[in-house]
Amino acid sequence: MLKIGSKYKIAKRLGAGVFEQTQTQKFALSEARTKNTKERRGRRGGSDYGRQLLEKQKLRYTYGLSERQLSNYVKASFALKDPALSLHRTLELRADNVVYRSGLAPTRRASRQMVSHGHIMINGERITIPSYAVSKGDSVDVREGSRKSSMYGKITDPEEAGSLRKTSWIKFDPNLMHAEIIGEPAYSPVDAGIDYSTVFEFYSR
Repeated sequence: MLKIGSKYKIAKRLGAGVFEQTQTQKFALSEARTKNTKERRGRRGGSDYGRQLLEKQKLRYTYGLSERQLSNYVKASFALKDPALSLHRTLELRADNVVYRSGLAPTRRASRQMVSHGHIMINGERITIPSYAVSKGDSVDVREGSRKSSMYGKITDPEEAGSLRKTSWIKFDPNLMHAEIIGEPAYSPVDAGIDYSTVFEFYSR
């Protein structure tokens, strides 16, 4: 599992989007003050390598990947027709990310724990591997014996249901704690917040 130090310091360097906890107004205001200070002092343009490294690290921390995991994913995507789309779909369709996207967990880190602790079932089978590849047509459920856990209280609360993150390729029923993969993730640099082409440049050096 990826070891993470100070989320605040990492997010200051890579951007608020890498962690759910730093996507707040307080953090945004702090970022704006830091940016203004740097602009007043003046800053030199970064190297291509530095830009590529930052984007690669942003991707790693966003999905909670080890260096080896990301490297293997990138190598597998290189040979395909649309490497960026392929890599994006591979990462989005990891079991831990699907659990997060469904709204079953507040963060990807929490979703990884849920999967590794055996709380999640895919197509009726219990899984414990966060990187398990989910496909269109698969069903994702909270294991019957885990549904009474307090961690799922907000999911079945009508007042909280409206706040669940919406994902077009996942159909989710909070009352049944059941999700269906009804499509495949699309990719655009703006929506994803990741420039995969820059990541590929890093690994092509």
